[in-house]
Amino acid sequence: MKLSVLDLVPILQGVDVSSALKQSVRLAQAAEQLGYLRYWVSEHHDMEQLACAAPEVLLAHIGAYTTHIRIGSGAVLLPHYKPLKVVESFHLLASLYPGRVDLGIGRAPGGSAHAVLALNDNFLEQIRQLPESLQALKELLTHDYKLEEQRVIARPVPPAAPELWLLGTSRKSAQYAAQLGAGFVFGQFMSDQDAAEALSIYRQSFQSSSLGSVAKTIVAVGVVCAETETEAQNIAAQGGLLFQTEASNSDDKQSRAQRVWIGNPQQIREQLLQLQDRYQIDELMILTMASDYNQRIRSYELLANEMLAL
Repeated sequence: MKLSVLDLVPILQGVDVSSALKQSVRLAQAAEQLGYLRYWVSEHHDMEQLACAAPEVLLAHIGAYTTHIRIGSGAVLLPHYKPLKVVESFHLLASLYPGRVDLGIGRAPGGSAHAVLALNDNFLEQIRQLPESLQALKELLTHDYKLEEQRVIARPVPPAAPELWLLGTSRKSAQYAAQLGAGFVFGQFMSDQDAAEALSIYRQSFQSSSLGSVAKTIVAVGVVCAETETEAQNIAAQGGLLFQTEASNSDDKQSRAQRVWIGNPQQIREQLLQLQDRYQIDELMILTMASDYNQRIRSYELLANEMLAL
């Protein structure tokens, strides 16, 4: 199974922003050494405990401190931006780090109502126009975009285009990804919905395009892994406020959505392999929240040693 890392770039208690960003570099380097395939960062606005409002800026820094792990956005929130500017930024990244860059696109607001209004005074209209924006994004990535019959190229043109992924938790996001021929990431860690329906819609609707000839799926899940289950539970309790775990008295645990998996390495391995089998995916993106950066690194390390060891 392929494993990747999603980093919300948290500012933990007692840590300043500069230190939090250095911890993201540390996590990316550790992920690369441990064998994770990708390292992605999120986009959020005016959130006191999260440090990344501009993924492309942080990724330029992360790329300089790593050598081969894929780096990407999880996700750039396209309704806030013109497609040309997004592709220009990621073409520049892909020119700096050829063959390593992923462009993950989302359609969430990414912040409070007032933060979104300050960023974009027409968000709902941009959501309505998202299919057109996504089509323009695709054409810019493949150098087919024209405005008033005049070709517009998103420069610089990199040796290899960024891989395009759409992130979401809905049927609509799955359909958008399928129509574009892009990869699809289901954000299980932030959804009470089961991923199976969206993944099925994506696979059934997938249309081969210049962006991709086969459907590619990732499920992003929350994981807290420690040497013992008790320790993992304690870490999750301290740092997992973004997650809502499955009720212990569930009548049908297999059918209920989970936001986070907690346990020792063997327990997590078994749970993730079951998830892989259920959804028929070959890649999971792991988000680990803890109140301590060392605990976060250790969780990824234990998981890699259990699942990625040669």
